[in-house]
Amino acid sequence: MAKPINLPNGRSWKTQSAALAHFKDMLGRYDDNEVVEDRNDHDDLIALLERYDGVVTDQPSKIGAGVDEFFRKRNLFDGFSTPSFWARRTDGSETDFSYIWAVKGEPKSGAQEFYDACRASVNADLVAAKRNHFNTYGDATGRVPCELTGQLIGVGEAHLDHAYPTFGHLVVTFRAARGWQHEVPKGVLSPPADSQATTTFVDPAVSKAFAAFHHSAALLRIVRDKMNLSMAAGQRKPKVKQPVAI
Repeated sequence: MAKPINLPNGRSWKTQSAALAHFKDMLGRYDDNEVVEDRNDHDDLIALLERYDGVVTDQPSKIGAGVDEFFRKRNLFDGFSTPSFWARRTDGSETDFSYIWAVKGEPKSGAQEFYDACRASVNADLVAAKRNHFNTYGDATGRVPCELTGQLIGVGEAHLDHAYPTFGHLVVTFRAARGWQHEVPKGVLSPPADSQATTTFVDPAVSKAFAAFHHSAALLRIVRDKMNLSMAAGQRKPKVKQPVAI
């Protein structure tokens, strides 16, 4: 029976083989010692590394204090070498990890729930920020330029994009700062319940802490919704002409 693979950032594949092919193809697109600049690739690797930490709980966390960037590097063995993804942490330390093991293992229980709780903590603020951006910068018809194409678009066809860092990166960094890389303590997330649309943080202080961290670190921009997945990846640290303020 096919085993679907689901990552905390929302990426999913119907089979392990499809997920493995995705990361193998990704690894092949980079040269040795080249930094992963594509934001979609970077976000997928962040989510994959979180999955890895969820599987290998008897070893030090690969995420550690947080990941600054990924790059391809060759692992040297006796008489041969193999390419691999490496993570460079915010404290300057580096580590390799196996995307094959990360894909084949089981993801950490609650990883997606934690991601959802973080999203719930800032959803209202993001909606308000998008609305205020259009009210402030909209032309006579209420349109603003898409950051990718320059084309004027209305609020209904616009997507509020995390230009840098990605939302998944912010979530992982927040978890690392609290020492929750391997496991989220019991009682932090709301338990499943009838009519519960999404997981939330039980303690409002944690929700406020993530919101404050997100608002201070996130660089937001407006892009046409249909352009987000196909064009928004570009560079990992894109320039934003008219950032969306929170």
